[in-house]
Amino acid sequence: MEQNADLTRLPPRVLEAEASAPELAAVRQQARAQRDAAVRGVTSVAAMRSAIQQATAALPLISSVPRYRHLDAAQFRALAAQGQPFLLTELVGRWPLSQLDMTVLRQQYGQMPVRARVGDYINTAFAPDRAMQDMSMGAYLDLIAAGNYELPPYLGNLELRELNRLCHWPTYFDKMGPPRFWIGPAGTITPLHADYDDNIFAQIWGRKRIMLAPPHHEAYLYVKPANEILIGSPVDAEAPDYQRYPLAQQASLIECIVEAGQLLYIPAGWYHQVHALDFSLSANRWARAMPLVLSQDDRGVRA
Repeated sequence: MEQNADLTRLPPRVLEAEASAPELAAVRQQARAQRDAAVRGVTSVAAMRSAIQQATAALPLISSVPRYRHLDAAQFRALAAQGQPFLLTELVGRWPLSQLDMTVLRQQYGQMPVRARVGDYINTAFAPDRAMQDMSMGAYLDLIAAGNYELPPYLGNLELRELNRLCHWPTYFDKMGPPRFWIGPAGTITPLHADYDDNIFAQIWGRKRIMLAPPHHEAYLYVKPANEILIGSPVDAEAPDYQRYPLAQQASLIECIVEAGQLLYIPAGWYHQVHALDFSLSANRWARAMPLVLSQDDRGVRA
């Protein structure tokens, strides 16, 4: 097992004492909300969320995600301004990282430090102190190969610069956050949630099933904010428990299988649940600006 990774390169984790101090958490959350609003150029994130829900409520519901081969930046922005998700099928497959495999991941990047989500990371997905384990990439691959788990450990939301050097991100947004990587075997799951930023999600290896629901169906999803930008839902979009969550019967849940080499645009506010069907390597980037659905009509939220 590989044990020599420089784990000090990983970002600091939330301390249990900090996570359990409600006064400190409230102050930090308020400060974060102010920063988030300033970055996106809006009066408040809450107002932006409401504006997105109003904008999407006027759109027709879709039963499947449209697919396009390729879009330039102007075409992408015009289509994204309509406020609905779509797939691009001929972009990610050209990236150098798409040409590699798990053997290369172990041989060339085995010492890379990573942080794995372990234990029941589905039901604790939006908790600040959920279980994590720091290790090397090689140690993670060994852990997966051993198979001694009920829910497979998951490398999620990691900034892996070594791998990003092999990606060629399109310049669809004026401002983007750093790329985030998601690695794990079949069975890894990110539960239903909404990010209130536009998102481009690149499926590099393997396949993932992504269930989608529009922002204005939030009222049917029993949501609970993790923060103003991230809203979680306890509803399993693949197998909803309508006895426990009866309102979920009114939510429009759309299945999208994202194949290797494809890129999915997830507009700000759209709920999505992600389930790996194979060993998968994915990456995404969130915009850091006014969501494109509000680009022509900001509904009074522009700061």
